[in-house]
Amino acid sequence: MSNTYLLIDFGSTFTKVTAVECNPTAILGRAQSPTTVSTDIALGMETAIEILIRSTGRTDLLYATKLACSSAAGGLRLVVCGLVPRLTSEAGRRAALGAGAKVVGVFSYILSCDDIEAIEELSPDILLLAGGTDGGDRKVVLANSHSLAASKLTCPFVVAANQSVASELVRVLEAAGKDARKVANVMPEFGRLEVEPAREAIRNVFIERIVKAKGLQGVQQHLSSPIIPTPMAVLRGAEILSEGYGSEIGLGDLLLVDVGGATTDVDSVASGNPTDPGIQARGLPEPHAKRTVEGDLGIRFNAGHILEMAGESSLRAHALLAGIGEAAGEAIDLANHVAELGREVSTLPNGSFACGIDVALARTAVEYAVSRHAGCIEVMHLGDGDVSLLRGKDLRKVATVVGTGGIMAYGHNPRHVLAGAFYSNTQPLSLRPVAPRMLVDSLYIFYATGLLAEVQPEAAVRLQKISLREI
Repeated sequence: MSNTYLLIDFGSTFTKVTAVECNPTAILGRAQSPTTVSTDIALGMETAIEILIRSTGRTDLLYATKLACSSAAGGLRLVVCGLVPRLTSEAGRRAALGAGAKVVGVFSYILSCDDIEAIEELSPDILLLAGGTDGGDRKVVLANSHSLAASKLTCPFVVAANQSVASELVRVLEAAGKDARKVANVMPEFGRLEVEPAREAIRNVFIERIVKAKGLQGVQQHLSSPIIPTPMAVLRGAEILSEGYGSEIGLGDLLLVDVGGATTDVDSVASGNPTDPGIQARGLPEPHAKRTVEGDLGIRFNAGHILEMAGESSLRAHALLAGIGEAAGEAIDLANHVAELGREVSTLPNGSFACGIDVALARTAVEYAVSRHAGCIEVMHLGDGDVSLLRGKDLRKVATVVGTGGIMAYGHNPRHVLAGAFYSNTQPLSLRPVAPRMLVDSLYIFYATGLLAEVQPEAAVRLQKISLREI
């Protein structure tokens, strides 16, 4: 087994390369270069490797084992079509997120003409068709297959629906020239999930189709294993850090927040069971390792949207609370500054005001993303009293919150950013961690941990511990 690895992430903004040795575990060096997805994506990787070799003096790194993940050009865009929003649609969404996809649309019940037009406009890389328990409803999902067959969509379809009609759905889609693949139902029985077959099919589509579409096929021949989606690598890194491996003890239940230019992703590795005896869990069972992707909360691509949601006064207030950009920033046109960030997504902050607004954007993204990820309490009023229901995961007792991403590793005041993940008295029904310790992935290598975990799991835990810094 190799001892030296080049771990590569083709990000939406930068291509990052980390060189590591496993025995003893050490980080040899790190480098990055702007992602060149609009030309030849290999160019950005080659530039980053050249920078790495110059900085380390290690020409032998050219021959190291190379592993890679990618979220370039927005990653894997996926639409889910199901039956009931809180059941099969939600089951399909979980399968998609666990496979590293970015869910850009979820549709339920019988698809209308407007729904089909909306899906076409979303231009997904893949469509997951779910609906009905095995032996249950056939009509809705069959009607949807005919509507989708008549659509302009050219992406592959993964059919993870009622198995009594799934083969017929595939035939309908294939008769219209669609690429359709049947897998096991994501919810074969009411309340029971079986998402791994759908996840595997989505991963296969990523390898077969998306790698080629994003210009990565030329890179693949230089790698030791298939390119995987970056969020999938990060989730694997979170799992192994939580659980530990071999002689390396894990950290236990944790929440990971990954703030990026295109999305803000949240991973929780915890049971999420109710912490109060009076709360009753409702809805589908939550996965122990759960990931959500917020495609509207990237601090570059979606900077304008974050400003619109939070408001100018809130962003300026967060900049001031972080102790950054207090004086001259008052006179700067915030709307124009944020709009420029959305146009020039590789822009790095220059000056105290720009740094302060980056912190404010990230803090806001964390607040919204973790609030969406965590469970919540719903109070049902009954004749003999109120009943508290838990929807999602109760994360109040999670002891560790970890921040990763460029803003965490290189930005100002990551503590203020990460504190946005905490429980707040202003949102008492949102079950976020109450009093966790805060750690930062100071070397920005969580993706590398996840890649290495597949071949050198014990070294992967040691590697992540090297990078973690308490704040």
